[in-house]
Amino acid sequence: MSKFIKLKKGFDINLAGKAEKKIAEVAQPETFAFKPTSFQGILRPKLKVNEGDVVKAGTPILFDKKNNKVLHVAPVSGEVVEVRRGEKRKILEVVILADKEIQYESFKKYSSTELNSITRGDAIEQLLTGGVWPNIIQRPYGVIADPEETPKAIFISAFDSHPLAPDFDVLFKGQETYFQAGINVLRKLTTGLVHVNVNGDAEVSPVFSQVKNAEINKFSGPHPAGNVGVQIHHLDPINKGDIVWTVSPFGVIQIGKLFLEGIHDASRIVAVAGSEVTKPQYYKTYTGASIKKFVEGNLNNDHVRYISGNALTGTRIDINGHLDYFDNMLTVLPEGDQYELFGWILPTTNKVSFHRAFGLLSFLNPKKEYVLDTNTKGEPRAFVQTGVFEKVLPMDILPTYLLKAILAEDFDEMEALGIYEVIEEDLALCEFVDVSKHDVQAIIREGINLMQYS
Repeated sequence: MSKFIKLKKGFDINLAGKAEKKIAEVAQPETFAFKPTSFQGILRPKLKVNEGDVVKAGTPILFDKKNNKVLHVAPVSGEVVEVRRGEKRKILEVVILADKEIQYESFKKYSSTELNSITRGDAIEQLLTGGVWPNIIQRPYGVIADPEETPKAIFISAFDSHPLAPDFDVLFKGQETYFQAGINVLRKLTTGLVHVNVNGDAEVSPVFSQVKNAEINKFSGPHPAGNVGVQIHHLDPINKGDIVWTVSPFGVIQIGKLFLEGIHDASRIVAVAGSEVTKPQYYKTYTGASIKKFVEGNLNNDHVRYISGNALTGTRIDINGHLDYFDNMLTVLPEGDQYELFGWILPTTNKVSFHRAFGLLSFLNPKKEYVLDTNTKGEPRAFVQTGVFEKVLPMDILPTYLLKAILAEDFDEMEALGIYEVIEEDLALCEFVDVSKHDVQAIIREGINLMQYS
């Protein structure tokens, strides 16, 4: 039975520079990259291509020796021009110089009727060989799902509440057929329900509102209402021994295209947003696109930070960088490397803070849009217990005590305090409001790794 859940805890960060609802024309980037670093838990990646090899969209380029059934494939066709490595020869990017016209590997096609009778085994085989399986993420731990497991439910968050989040009506307009096909395939993979969770504070896109074979739930409230982890907590919490899977709407649509069209289609629409973008808007491109074409001649100044993803959970990249696998937006903010004398105490209405401190009067105008830089306004210090984490996290867990349990490497306490229910994005807002300036998301991943690999 569908549910309507209203969340009161949380905090919306209203940044200036939201993308205008228009898809702009721009020359396609020359290079695209597959980034193993977009995924958690890839411990022993093995390349299937070398520099100079020619690939098609859907050609396998990498797999993890730990689970060699899950193939990672090229998002576009072209020549592999570079394999970028980091410390200890860690693979950071496989860069492809794209063809002007994309060529595709061919996979088996199914009609909409055939999808109703497809077996679970055949569905999994197609998902694996077609390279779309990495869209399926497993909780606990937030790693690529194990095809040998059966989840108790599958969850899809059909809206995003992060700062400057793109409008899903723009991203997925006209994709109803593929989304429904993806849902029909996912339904074969679980013994429970497929949950499609929509925004209860806005009109729901027809891509999601008319979907069948799934349960549609509505969530209302401030960020992190759009986080799938928060939604799972309120619909069907994860207990010890439970497994659930999550998929993004883009992943569902890509699954639908694979089964209906027989191709690995990585085409997508991305938002370029932020206060330092002259014309924040949307662009058609492919997964892993180079950002250079999107920002050239489109910035207010050059002293900026490029973030693949949103301002809370995204990854810092440079002007020659590429978008991460799951990201459908590029955020551009002022670089905050300047020293601000008495910046924390001077009265102002130009800063935003969850705390009603003397110098930050943002609570007087909650709808105002702010131009914020990346300055943390301080350095890490002693863990101050203020109770503020519990005010922004709409989950029945105690984040302060969970973080302390992780730092103490207390496995029993981590388990009792909800480590199975969270990944980094769920506590990203805690990091924003933390007066102690701790890297909360890194601490959460440290705790997850301790539970998973110890």
